[in-house]
Amino acid sequence: MAEALRLAELAGAAGDVPVGAVIVRDGQVLGRGCNRREADGDPTAHAEILALREAARRVGTWRLDGAVMYVTLEPCPMCAGALVNARMGRLVFGAMDPKAGACGSLFEVPADPRLNHRMPVVAGIMAEESARLLRAFFEGKRRGPREARETG
Repeated sequence: MAEALRLAELAGAAGDVPVGAVIVRDGQVLGRGCNRREADGDPTAHAEILALREAARRVGTWRLDGAVMYVTLEPCPMCAGALVNARMGRLVFGAMDPKAGACGSLFEVPADPRLNHRMPVVAGIMAEESARLLRAFFEGKRRGPREARETG
């Protein structure tokens, strides 16, 4: 999770919402990602999706059975669906997302019995650190660039 937080900091510094994700299997990092929606002009460039793409390329298949995703923020419906489709072994995340979360807040995509795959979810790991990054980012956005420079 510490690596995911580092990636989230990179995203925030680049002007994207600070979310980072890391996929690990058998002690080996398979994929990393941080939000790049603004940088890439791509609505699907969420940290989780980018980490999934890298992991799939690295292992040579879309099936990521037995892998664990560590992500700083509760995945949205798109990302939760992608994790289910990738057959992810487990999801570990930091902060809850009451406005868009699909792994306990608004929806329960990883546990939905109607889907062909389910995965265990562990929430709240390094949640305060993750939430602190998000709060600082959005407070900076609300203040605007000039005011943030003057007070920061």
